[in-house]
Amino acid sequence: MQRYFIEGKVPDNRKVAITGDDAKHIAKVMRQGTGDEVIVVMEGKSFLAIIESAEFDIELRLSEELQADVEMPKNVTIACGLPKGDKLELIVQKATELGMHAMIPFEAERSIVKWDAGKGEKKRVRLQKIAKEAAEQSHRVKIPEIHKIHTFKQLLETAKSYDAIIVAYEEEARADGGNRFAEILKSMYDKDSIILIFGPEGGISISEVERLKEAGALFTALGPYFTYGNSSALCVICNVL
Repeated sequence: MQRYFIEGKVPDNRKVAITGDDAKHIAKVMRQGTGDEVIVVMEGKSFLAIIESAEFDIELRLSEELQADVEMPKNVTIACGLPKGDKLELIVQKATELGMHAMIPFEAERSIVKWDAGKGEKKRVRLQKIAKEAAEQSHRVKIPEIHKIHTFKQLLETAKSYDAIIVAYEEEARADGGNRFAEILKSMYDKDSIILIFGPEGGISISEVERLKEAGALFTALGPYFTYGNSSALCVICNVL
C-alpha cells in the first residue's frame, strides 16, 4: 500500500489533505479515488487513511494507527565528502532505505566537485526529495534530514554534538594495528547519536585526519571490498547499527 508523509500534527477531527505532487501521484498514477486506502505518516506515526475526496487535493480520514517498530535504535548521521557525478543521490537513497537519520554533505580537501550557494541549495532540495521517496518506499516513519553543505570546519563543529564520531580511514586504522570495525560497533552500545564520516573518492587528507583526531574521532577500515565514496560501505554501516 502506498505511503505518504504529511507535515503537522494529527488534527482532532482526523481529517487531513494531501496536495501537490503526491496528490497527482495518487489520482493520476495510482488512479485511486473515494473509498480507497493509503497509509499516511504524521508525527512519526503511520495511519491507515481512507480517501473521502479526490477532486483536486486528496482529502482523507485517518482510521486506525498502524503499529510498527521500523526505525533504527541509534541516531546515525552520515557525513559524506562531495563525490563526483550523481553518486550522492544513490548514497542518500540506499542509506535512507537502511535507516539513516540525516545526511551532511561536506567539502573535503580532495573533493573535485564544488557547489556554490545556489547550486548547493538546489542539490539539497533534490536530495531531500530522494530521501522522502526512499522513506516512503521502505515504509519508514521518519524522513532523514538532508543538511546544507558544510565546510570541513563546520562539520567539526557539528560533530561535537554527537556521542561518537567514526571515520573511514584505512591508513590510520592500519597504523594502530587495524581497528576492527565490528569491535568499534560493539563499543557503541551506550551511544545514542553517531556520526559517520567518509571522504570523497580520494579519501580524507592528512590535515583533516589530524583535526578529526583532536575531535576524538575513532578511525576504522571498512575492509578490502569497500572504497571511499562507495555507497555500499555506507549502507553496510547503517544496516549493522
